[in-house]
Amino acid sequence: MNDADLSTQLCRLGLSRPQAETYLALLATGPGDAARLAKELGLGPDELPDVSRRLGELRALGLVTAAGTDADEHAPVDPSLALEHLAHARTAELREAHLAAVNAYRDYRRSVSPQATHDLVEVVTGSAITERIWNIEEAVEHTVLRFDSPPYHTRRSANPVEIENLGRGVEYRVVYSKPAVQDPAYYGVNIRPCVAAGEQARVLPAVPVKLTIFDGRLALVSMSFVEAEVNDSLLLVHPSSLLSALTGLFETSWRVALPMHLNDRVPATLNPTQRRILELLATGVTDETIAELLGVSRRTLSRHLEQLNTRAGSLSRFQLALHAARNGWL
Repeated sequence: MNDADLSTQLCRLGLSRPQAETYLALLATGPGDAARLAKELGLGPDELPDVSRRLGELRALGLVTAAGTDADEHAPVDPSLALEHLAHARTAELREAHLAAVNAYRDYRRSVSPQATHDLVEVVTGSAITERIWNIEEAVEHTVLRFDSPPYHTRRSANPVEIENLGRGVEYRVVYSKPAVQDPAYYGVNIRPCVAAGEQARVLPAVPVKLTIFDGRLALVSMSFVEAEVNDSLLLVHPSSLLSALTGLFETSWRVALPMHLNDRVPATLNPTQRRILELLATGVTDETIAELLGVSRRTLSRHLEQLNTRAGSLSRFQLALHAARNGWL
């Protein structure tokens, strides 16, 4: 990292740009007085008082100290404690700013919608929907619960935000509807990459509602196929008994949904295609859909199914799926 980058990072912690530049000059040249630092910074004699003021500010912050017996000499010190204090101070400032913004928005909501439900449910419509979805998902901290079913406000596209969130430790639990899994384009560009990145995925023939819950404090409820034809809108549900009910609905559905993952008990000798066939069998999609999702012919799929049935001692795809579930493969 060069000095310009480090200066920017120090400014993000709360130092002014002149303070950061002065501290970096001390790191580069070692202990020195205001005159030496002014020269290092390319400043003239008339700016010595400004450099002295910066040094005083840095001393107050705990980033520099007097060097030896000469009170005019200053030296940098270990910044750990001082920068940690600055980081905590900035965090407190951000929280205060966040609270102020939230309160200001609530005042706005009260002014335009004075009904008692103004803090419980918000309606977003039209072109603002996709932007709100991405913004909320980018800010999630630890947990996302989702019922996934078409139609999609994001046009069945990939979800790079989820991939990034999974990489930083956010837990995703998603229950897919059968129509979502049966869509080859959506399965390939969205479902499969997210599952590979660590998403916990299950499937039901149909989900009760299109829903995403973020950190247990905000739910997005989208319109179904029929509703979307007449009302392209999104409901934002804030902490309330309704949000608690939606969370309970998800947990109940999650318990009865079929998993789309294989666990450690599946035979290690199965090849990648056979392992994916087992995952898709659990979703209940047809052989034709499985072949399309895998990009193989029906004949190739039949050969793989025959090999899996031989290993499991089963005679049909239903018996194979039952064997996989009973033996803990899924």
